[in-house]
Amino acid sequence: MKLFYLISASVLSITLINCSSPRTGNTADTESKKSDSTLSDDSLINLVQEQTFQYFWDGAETNSGLARERIHIDGEYPQNDENVITIGGSGFGLMAVLVGIHNGFITKEEGLARIEKALNFLDKIDRFQGAWSHWYHGDTGEPKAFSKNDDGGDIVETAFMAQALISIREYYKNGNEAEKKIATKADELWKGINWDFYRNGKDMLYWHWSPKHEWGMNHAIQGFDECMIAYILAASSPSHAIPADTYHKGWARDGAIRTSITKYDIPTVVKHNAKEGEVGPLFWSHYSFLGLNPNGLSDQYANYQEVVTNHTKIHIAYAEDNPKQFKGYGADKGWGWTASYSTNGYNAHHPDNDPTGVISPTAAISSIPYTPKESISFMRYLKDSIGDKIWGKYGFYDAYSETENWYPQRYLAIDQGPMVVMIQNYKDGFIWNLFMGAPDVQEGLKKLGFSAPQG
Repeated sequence: MKLFYLISASVLSITLINCSSPRTGNTADTESKKSDSTLSDDSLINLVQEQTFQYFWDGAETNSGLARERIHIDGEYPQNDENVITIGGSGFGLMAVLVGIHNGFITKEEGLARIEKALNFLDKIDRFQGAWSHWYHGDTGEPKAFSKNDDGGDIVETAFMAQALISIREYYKNGNEAEKKIATKADELWKGINWDFYRNGKDMLYWHWSPKHEWGMNHAIQGFDECMIAYILAASSPSHAIPADTYHKGWARDGAIRTSITKYDIPTVVKHNAKEGEVGPLFWSHYSFLGLNPNGLSDQYANYQEVVTNHTKIHIAYAEDNPKQFKGYGADKGWGWTASYSTNGYNAHHPDNDPTGVISPTAAISSIPYTPKESISFMRYLKDSIGDKIWGKYGFYDAYSETENWYPQRYLAIDQGPMVVMIQNYKDGFIWNLFMGAPDVQEGLKKLGFSAPQG
């Protein structure tokens, strides 16, 4: 996800092609027929999770088995965009497939076959010093440029995929022969990423490298935003690790990541990668923490449980304050802002950038491990008060505005995936335990001076 890249929603689209027949008789089908107000909290959470999971199962691109960048139920598809897959969103999607197996949404055999298909595709397509591009054409395997100079390796999207590869390896490494083969393939792909190359010879990670434009994007990665996981994995790599100083000087800005900034009297703890005094969209507290467990995670700069929880609470406080008097805002109603579709294209919404009252369900729902009461209240508000305007084949649509009476029937992979994974982490820590249990991850965290849960 790149905040500087804003494009019109009219050109963001995709054709819906089923990857497999939808499963019948599942819990989501049964529960969705009940009156929403009669569902228990657990039933509501399970319904949302299973329906959202289908984006990555029934809605996956057919040739690769990976996640389509977007699915538009309401049409409006540009030329040659229907088979575009996203590497970061596919990383979230592969973790969602593990969740699907774990919950019995699909069988173990179905899940293994899908993951094998996806990893074989990832192994065959062009990589750039082991890193994948942001986008590929799923039908041909050719990279698709994200912008003029961004047509090569994307180390942040690659980090989101690497979270999944490590989780897959840990899930299958003690299994039968076929499962161990998948674990080995995931491990090879993970170890093939040349993180050190993406330092460009400096004490900083750089987001992009292109065989045509080399370091032309010149986008240094510094905290705090969604990119923390790139530094953690770069330090954890058994084959191409970065020095610890790169984390401290690059990500942590030689300690300047610390801050005393508060918002609604809530400490931000770390300086957000935004204008002075602003807090960022909530995906900054989601993407890195799908595998990285913030509970009990701390280094010399911050306690990350406090960082992500306070970030979420600031968004809730903004909804309660509702300074622009938008319809449907409140801690027990609508809240949460992130990068999503918008009434003015695609935008990174947050409390300081909320022009038309657009809310994206993933923001609150993916925060469920941090603020379970408010996240569940939000789900219930959507199902009970807005209903079919916001609910569709793959769960809640990407974004809406009650103020503008705006309810596009569209989905984005990067917003659907965190909901599936974070609901599971809230339930039982499943993905957190897989990822944090990886010995190389623990070694990387130790190298950087973290205190961390073991998984």
